[in-house]
Amino acid sequence: MSLPAPSLELTPAAAPGPAPVAASAAMREVMEAARDVAATPTTVLLLGESGTGKELVARFLHDASGRPGPYVAVNCAALPGELLESELFGHERGAFTGAAERRAGRFEQAHRGTLLLDEVSELPPALQAKLLRVLQEREVDRVGGERPVPVDVRVVATSNRDLGEMVRRGEFRADLFYRLNVFPIALPPLRERSEDLPPLAAELLEELAAALGRPAPALDATALAALAAHPFPGNVRELRNALERALVRCRGAVLTAGGLGLGLGANATATATATSTSTSTSTVNTISAATANALASGQLPVDLAELEKLAIAEALRRVGGNRTHAARLLGIGLRTLRNKLRLYRQAGVEVEPAGPAGGQLRPSARAAGLEPERDGALTRWQARPSQEERS
Repeated sequence: MSLPAPSLELTPAAAPGPAPVAASAAMREVMEAARDVAATPTTVLLLGESGTGKELVARFLHDASGRPGPYVAVNCAALPGELLESELFGHERGAFTGAAERRAGRFEQAHRGTLLLDEVSELPPALQAKLLRVLQEREVDRVGGERPVPVDVRVVATSNRDLGEMVRRGEFRADLFYRLNVFPIALPPLRERSEDLPPLAAELLEELAAALGRPAPALDATALAALAAHPFPGNVRELRNALERALVRCRGAVLTAGGLGLGLGANATATATATSTSTSTSTVNTISAATANALASGQLPVDLAELEKLAIAEALRRVGGNRTHAARLLGIGLRTLRNKLRLYRQAGVEVEPAGPAGGQLRPSARAAGLEPERDGALTRWQARPSQEERS
């Protein structure tokens, strides 16, 4: 005997959400995989650090799926197990104290749509077994129910933990892991997708400014350099919070590094705030004209290599040319910094300070016929003697 379909009114699907920013190669690969799987009923497992945008990709999967039912999300870490079971699978009237009426669970609510199981790694063992059965049989047993209810649901699960390692430690069921891990997609952390920072920051500023009822400020070159240099351990969520804080306090049409309050790396100093509130004209004017114009106007894309040079030049300027301190501010190794400076010199570009107001990107001084003269910690450049003068 066939079982009846769930007898509940379907909530109309909400308007499609924004597509994830994918200017970087890493995110383009993620979105290509998402587009490939979106129109199928295949279960998707989204993996990545907290704040990398897993829920945004899950919403994209639903929007691109063409499924007529709603998008429903449940945070598996937000409720204790005894409440989460009812939340997921529903309950009948009188099933427990306080159950005054029958309630459809999230699986039933997502019928013919998509169900996001956010942080599925946090499910207690008893619920892992019940979830496995739902995924296998495509039917749910309400708490206190007498017969199963069939559901047509596309499941997307997320985790910021290594589920394979949890299986090896006995903390997560192996059979559930294999049932969820049909089509895994790993989202890169923000520090590995720096090309996405300028367009992502601009998009978030527009969204935040609209919520506050004010125009979005432009990000100047110092702000973009600070964003490029910051490691963002909290990923997109940290970026959003930083931009919201800056927007609340912003009084002008341009947002600077000082307004962001990030500094260059984790060890920002008071000097960073004092120096980055200026327009940093000497630094900006020495970048290629196309990149400088793009940075100043907010036009995208910008040249990532130029941003890297700008970040290194700014770090060196702030520490008076001390490479060890600059590497620490940038969050990179001293050897890495030396290698980059060597490559810049070979390309005919000097990035190291030329004086107290240094931090300039300029054509190689040696290529311009100058030679260095050491003055304490600073390098001054003077005209190279001619062959006649040396003789």
